Amino acid sequence: MMDILARNLYLVKEHVGMFKAANNFDIFDPDNGDKILECREESLGIITKILRFTDYKTYTPFDVRIRAEDGTQVVRVKRGISLLRSHVEVFDENNALLGSFHQKLLSIGGKFSIQDQHGNEVCELKGKWTGWDFKFLYGDIEMAHVSKQWAGIGKEMFTSADNYVLQISDHIAPNSPARQLIIAAVMCIDMVLKE
Repeated sequence: MMDILARNLYLVKEHVGMFKAANNFDIFDPDNGDKILECREESLGIITKILRFTDYKTYTPFDVRIRAEDGTQVVRVKRGISLLRSHVEVFDENNALLGSFHQKLLSIGGKFSIQDQHGNEVCELKGKWTGWDFKFLYGDIEMAHVSKQWAGIGKEMFTSADNYVLQISDHIAPNSPARQLIIAAVMCIDMVLKE
């Protein structure tokens, strides 16, 4: 499993569907096209499903699991109902608390703090959800970058599916929990900020 997290480049593809409520993504190795991770939100209540198609989407709870191809959990991202600021918890492969995300109030473009299990800031996600371009920063050091990739006119106009490219810095150790936290953050940017 650590081999999967040791890489620096990921291609994230959201499942195609005009009427999808769940956060479902597949994560690929961009070099060979092999699927390496699956991100699934498996159980949604009917009220949550309905609210996902409204402006209240960012208030809805979620429980997203990211698994390796063999079904092994890599990370789990969970949030209850959110009214003012999101507080998202991130769990490791054994469901032990790995860290959390805390949305910044009144940020322009979108921002949240990524913290370890002790509340220490690992990095901050800053960016523009309108252009879907985000950086993971620790002070002036860029730890990772995620941006939207053009999916083609058909997919962009007729579905809500998105493709992202995540690049994690070489300076992040292959076994660092920061890698799990960054991957978890990418999966819920839309849900914490705004799609």
